[in-house]
Amino acid sequence: MMNRSLYAVLIAGSALGLAACGGLDAGLDRGPAINPLSRYVLQVEPDFDRIALRARSDGLSEPQRRAVSQLATRYRASAQTGLVIQVPGAGDNVTNATARNIVNALAGYGIGSSQISMGSYEAPGADAPVLVGFETIRAQVPQCGTAWGSATRTAQNTGSANFGCAVTANLAAQIANPNDIVSPQQMTPASAQRRAVVYDAYRQGTPTSATREPLLVEARISDVVE
Repeated sequence: MMNRSLYAVLIAGSALGLAACGGLDAGLDRGPAINPLSRYVLQVEPDFDRIALRARSDGLSEPQRRAVSQLATRYRASAQTGLVIQVPGAGDNVTNATARNIVNALAGYGIGSSQISMGSYEAPGADAPVLVGFETIRAQVPQCGTAWGSATRTAQNTGSANFGCAVTANLAAQIANPNDIVSPQQMTPASAQRRAVVYDAYRQGTPTSATREPLLVEARISDVVE
């Protein structure tokens, strides 16, 4: 009788153990498996590209001109449609003159006054800078590793919830132009001159590829030792 009871206890314990091993993965995916590459995708979020320039009565300094030039370059590359210049408070003669100098500098970089709007902001002090910037977007960097489950519980054959996050985070941190996430850049037009050269070579039965440099043709990865 005791043997039967012992066997029943052992069988019940084994069943519970198997059920625990086959349970849902703690902290891992629930439901049907999805493509890890689609779990984390590159996305953009609003941003504001802005520089602060100290008001000067003697015009813009050379570092300030470089900063304005770099901002104008980023503005043209962003495909945005408006720059904002903000003076502190109501603005005095020096800050207003600095704002006009910025407008003139931007005009020299191909940004006309029709693309510039003027405004003011509540300044924290009398020596507050003049702000110049534009609304833009930036790549959204996902926060990886905020929660971890048990990687040993894989009865459902699903991937970790963090799988693919690091790759997406690295791409988002390195991308040069976040607008490429929204839509790809337009391709440059094909070279009609090069196309004609290839067609002529094809008709004559000669190689259509460009001539390779001797360094590439004669290069070897390694020498095989007999």
